Amino acid sequence: MKQYENLGILNVGATLYHTRLSRKYKARKPYRTADPRLILSYIPGTVLDILVVPGQKVSTGDELMILDAMKMQNKLKSKTDGRIKNIPVKKGDRVAKGTVLIELE
Repeated sequence: MKQYENLGILNVGATLYHTRLSRKYKARKPYRTADPRLILSYIPGTVLDILVVPGQKVSTGDELMILDAMKMQNKLKSKTDGRIKNIPVKKGDRVAKGTVLIELE
């Protein structure tokens, strides 16, 4: 039964399949859910304005920061209620995609 030796298990919608898995599939990064307490830049850009300060309470939908990207001013809003813990960037900083802009408690 040599043909069944290299099979792996693929889970799709709670159904398990025994199939051959490619090297690329085996080397992939495991999926991690996004941390709602971290506000990340979703596109490279420049921080135009920071509308909050550390220690400030924020609610869902509150505007936190304005990020200039591709000649557009994007208003970043809070996805959850919380308190501003840290703002590791400052006005005028150029940021790459995935950079932490604001941390919530």
